[in-house]
Amino acid sequence: MSEGTVQVEVRGHVAVITLDRPERKNALGHAMWAGLGRAADELHARTPRAVVLTGAGESFCAGMDVNPDNPQVAKLVGAVAGRDAAPGRAMLLELHGVLDRLFSLPVPIVAALGGLAYGGGAEIATRCDLRVADPRATICFSEVRLGLMPDLGGGVALARLLGPGRAADLILTARKVGADEALALGLVNRVSAPRASLADAVALADTIAGNGPRAVRAALAVIRGATDLSWPDAVAGELEAAAALIASGECQVGIGAFLGRSTPQFVDVPAAAPAP
Repeated sequence: MSEGTVQVEVRGHVAVITLDRPERKNALGHAMWAGLGRAADELHARTPRAVVLTGAGESFCAGMDVNPDNPQVAKLVGAVAGRDAAPGRAMLLELHGVLDRLFSLPVPIVAALGGLAYGGGAEIATRCDLRVADPRATICFSEVRLGLMPDLGGGVALARLLGPGRAADLILTARKVGADEALALGLVNRVSAPRASLADAVALADTIAGNGPRAVRAALAVIRGATDLSWPDAVAGELEAAAALIASGECQVGIGAFLGRSTPQFVDVPAAAPAP
């Protein structure tokens, strides 16, 4: 059985990350986690304007590979027998490090849910900035069925996205949510045409990538941090970010194109330069 790979393809200003282990519904084993970490590092080194995260075949991601041939699972067998929390904590810290590198990219990350997103796969999708679901996609926070709980940041992300009541409904029941209900709940942003979630997610990312890259980064940083701050602090942060953005001069390109009735030709943010 293949351990799977993680592919990175750059399409203009958009990078597409593909979890590529379709024979196991893109379940995340040791090799897949390592590949995801390398993909995150690669995109930090040459940051695109937007990222799409998808899965190969008929699934987005079935979550953690809990099969005994996954070395990560094998490491925990003794920990369970000895009721020792330390090995589990160490493994989760390692996995969080991978996801934190991915989700600290300063550009929007769009999940393309072409099929099932279960357990850790649902958590990763929830931690993305935007989600596009195929009509046949199914999302399930399935951990409690296995005597586990969300442990990749997805429980916190879901509560912030939907509120604690709806998060409790989905996590504590482990029920399956189809694309239409996910859209109604606000769990996904859009439902694509059949088998077009990746194409629609890339189109969405392309639309974002056509806007001012400094403006997108600055606005996204405010959005991501808004729920962590009080209203006065969040608004003050927005004001400072907006002032720095104006000073960057990017608006000269946008306003000039608007007045000239042309398409703005924005310049990428240099790799070594932080966003405003």
